[in-house]
Amino acid sequence: MGPLTVDQLLRAYAMGIFPMARTRDDTTLYWVDPTLRGILPLAGFHVPRSLRKTLKAEHFDIRIDTEFEAVMRACGEAAPDRPDTWINEEIVRLFVELHHLGLAHSVETWRHGRLVGGLYGLALGGAFCGESMFSRETDASKTALVHLVARLKHGGFSLLDVQFITDHLARFGAVEIPRDDYKARLSNAIQRPAYFSRGPDIPWERALSG
Repeated sequence: MGPLTVDQLLRAYAMGIFPMARTRDDTTLYWVDPTLRGILPLAGFHVPRSLRKTLKAEHFDIRIDTEFEAVMRACGEAAPDRPDTWINEEIVRLFVELHHLGLAHSVETWRHGRLVGGLYGLALGGAFCGESMFSRETDASKTALVHLVARLKHGGFSLLDVQFITDHLARFGAVEIPRDDYKARLSNAIQRPAYFSRGPDIPWERALSG
């Protein structure tokens, strides 16, 4: 079998499964179909009070899709609490190609001209599959998440898939739902038209609206 193609990857995501590598250096991928799936309900999105202060102070510049591959590679770097990651070169190759097709996007936080945080994911109709995030400064990835949600609400998205729940995501209202429930929501969401704006002009407060 040859290398995985973006068409195969898109079909997999539409079925509710996604690839991971066991380590950054692993050359193979395996498919994941969790019994419980993490989602972040857009209508119930919660921004912690301390983070609101950071957002109001505008500590970071927000950019969209300007350094997609750099965001991916930063997400794949080792960290003290994450000695290894699941983002290998094959995943980077596939998502960079999806980015060039206009389907994969990055939300980036910059400070003094330096990329300090961000996240990336895949847009399928009205579903956004969040893949990973990174932070090199306090609140950098959290700020990116708030701006992602503001953009998704603005563009008519109905589902934000976060794959697995972490304490970090739970503070924003993320929950786990059964696999069948997730796939039903996914099927409905990908049939809905939605638009992921690349403009920086969507205020973060949009994330708080219903």
